[in-house]
Amino acid sequence: MPHNANSPMHILVVDDGPELPKAIRLMLTVSGGYKIDIAAEGESALTQFDAGQYDVVITDYKMPWMDGLQLAAAIKERSPRQPVILITAYTESLAEQDWQSKVDFLLQKPFSLEELHRALARVLDNSRTA
Repeated sequence: MPHNANSPMHILVVDDGPELPKAIRLMLTVSGGYKIDIAAEGESALTQFDAGQYDVVITDYKMPWMDGLQLAAAIKERSPRQPVILITAYTESLAEQDWQSKVDFLLQKPFSLEELHRALARVLDNSRTA
């Protein structure tokens, strides 16, 4: 979905722990121009995704029941052009996975506000040109 520059960017952040979503919300609230929704796990994220329209989905990789790659695959099945950013500290375990077909950007923990902005800009640029 192309982002309207006059409205806040709508982002769904998914993580089973409260710290990462709170940090992302704080980082992006300081920047302004973002509306952040949070889901604590994959199933509720899919319910929220189906009910709303998001410019970007940001998901943690390591989560119980449904990991970030499984969530990204389910989102891409529903909406193939939906930008998805995967956040992880476990890049070694991703080496054997086919993550490139499921996510648009891999953001390694820990990351800075600047790195988060770069990731958002990259996936939004890619979704506009796809």
